[in-house]
Amino acid sequence: MQIARVRGTVTSTQKEDSLRGVKFLVLQLLNDEGQLLPEYEVAADNVGAGVDEWVLVSRGSAARQVQGSEQRPVDAAVIAIIDTVSVDGRLMYSKREQW
Repeated sequence: MQIARVRGTVTSTQKEDSLRGVKFLVLQLLNDEGQLLPEYEVAADNVGAGVDEWVLVSRGSAARQVQGSEQRPVDAAVIAIIDTVSVDGRLMYSKREQW
């Protein structure tokens, strides 16, 4: 899993049948210090995340382990909205104190 920040959404009216009703998000990955990396990724949203929230992303075959997603052609899925991240006793992120 990796931590990422939601930067936007992807809208698609034509898609593979198994993806109907799936919301897609544009994510910007974060490094271990909470700094944004130059890498972006599109992920299926399983939890209702919104722009600027920090989320946990599952990738590869693990992204299809979510119930109902086993047959979807997805290689990245948002599986949690993060409330706080603490490292070595230091608060790195708090949803309540978003910038």
